[in-house]
Amino acid sequence: MSQRHTVSRLSTVTKYRWVAGGVSGLVAGVGMGVVFHAGANLMPFIGALYGWPTVVGGWVVHLLNSTLAGLLFAFVVSRPVFHSQIESVGESVAAGVVFAAAIGLLSTGFLLPVSMSALGVQSFPEPLVPLPGMLGSVLVVASVGVAHLAYGLLLGWTYAAARGRRAPDSVASEA
Repeated sequence: MSQRHTVSRLSTVTKYRWVAGGVSGLVAGVGMGVVFHAGANLMPFIGALYGWPTVVGGWVVHLLNSTLAGLLFAFVVSRPVFHSQIESVGESVAAGVVFAAAIGLLSTGFLLPVSMSALGVQSFPEPLVPLPGMLGSVLVVASVGVAHLAYGLLLGWTYAAARGRRAPDSVASEA
């Protein structure tokens, strides 16, 4: 095979990785957003963190962030150290769940408090959920956990499916 043909095929594989990452992030973001919205009505709160405290604002910024996270996932799993470890759908799903857990810890453990501090917010807006006290707090925490799990499962599965359709094994093994 000529060097130019090999470079062209590698370029195609790389392009499909980015497309697969962006699409996977968007699909996973929809699933996660449904859990956020139905589980604890968090979309207005997510929008408020960006100055758009509505359900629509929450969905827009959430889907944008989800797509960007999908692109980051594609970048991470395509690194040589991980690429050979993530060959099957199950391995891709496991990588998606680990990635989503890391994103969840970073976003809720660091970025959320920093954002709330920057906005001068001392506590979550009330009511996030229609349940008072501890039960409402547990529901919010459970919704966030389940939402990140849903994101990871959908991210890994969709990424594997998109990569499987776009990059045949013979091309993927050349990357």
